[in-house]
Amino acid sequence: MRKNGGLALVRRIGRRVEALGRRARRSHRLAFVALSLVQLVISIASFIWMTFVPASFLIIPLVVGGVLLRFGELVALTGITAAFGSYVVLSRGMTMPRIGFVLVLVIVGWIMITSAKVRSRLGVAGTRSESMLMELRDTLTAQGEMPPLPPGWRVEVAIQSAGGSTFSGDFVVSTMHGDFLEVALVDVSGKGIDAGTRALLLSGAFGGLLGVVPVQEFLPSANQYIRRQDWDDDFATVVHVVLDLRTGDFDVRTAGHPPAIQFDAWSGRWQTRDADGPLLGLMEAPEFKANHGQLRLGDALFLYSDGMVETPRRDIGRGTDRLTGHAERLVAQGFVGGAADLVATAGGPGDDSAIVIIHRMAHG
Repeated sequence: MRKNGGLALVRRIGRRVEALGRRARRSHRLAFVALSLVQLVISIASFIWMTFVPASFLIIPLVVGGVLLRFGELVALTGITAAFGSYVVLSRGMTMPRIGFVLVLVIVGWIMITSAKVRSRLGVAGTRSESMLMELRDTLTAQGEMPPLPPGWRVEVAIQSAGGSTFSGDFVVSTMHGDFLEVALVDVSGKGIDAGTRALLLSGAFGGLLGVVPVQEFLPSANQYIRRQDWDDDFATVVHVVLDLRTGDFDVRTAGHPPAIQFDAWSGRWQTRDADGPLLGLMEAPEFKANHGQLRLGDALFLYSDGMVETPRRDIGRGTDRLTGHAERLVAQGFVGGAADLVATAGGPGDDSAIVIIHRMAHG
């Protein structure tokens, strides 16, 4: 019983601390006043009981302020902390260790202020900026989620960012209208976090175009949108597929992107579906031709980014052969888990890698 009572007490304390943290995030002025009072209490206690309350405790509220406070409030708290710390420490005598502590206190404050200044440019304070980035990342991930498909069809998506970050220059958008599935795999110039901001911008725009404009107008409309951004040397490549889920007929259109690959279950052969088109964002009115095909029972269609097939030491042709060699191993298992497997085994570690597998199962 005592143990359960102790756990209940810890939980109550934890809930109250969490509630205070949420209230402090909402009321920056309250947090500033509270932290200033804490610094005052620590300074007085350290001045009286320097053995039991070291002046280094002043760093803790300063770091907490760097998380909770706005830029101006953090500057004020840093000044208060430096003043209190200097008075408490230097009143005991001017020695090198004490002068060094004051310098460390000022340096920590400067680091906190620098971080807060970057966040202040966004107009947000504390951890809210990080929360916004996580929400944007979740939005980018949600854009790539496939809609529910009828029996007999399965789609797998896997994306791996360069450097292991959660932001990638490769992304997928999809929609389904009637019996037609539209999927676009996009590769933004750059990689990892450097391309993440442009990928977030384009994912929303391309997701809005998909299923709204006629299928043959998707790539020209996407091209116009990128050109309106007035980027210097940035561009995007896209492979766009429209699939009739009743018949298996599909059209593939590409814009500077590696060709799609089709697996023919009846012959066991792999065929590239090349529909060569220019990069998005470089030409005023490019034309994009469609490559027509059909997925029969057991067939699969692979869409992938250049990070899956191209490296500084390997061209796209050899990389495509290598990718099909890896995919050949997955035929026996019906390509289940194949997207994640191929990204892990064939994806280049120095570039973003993405793959989409559309499989018409032999048994519905």
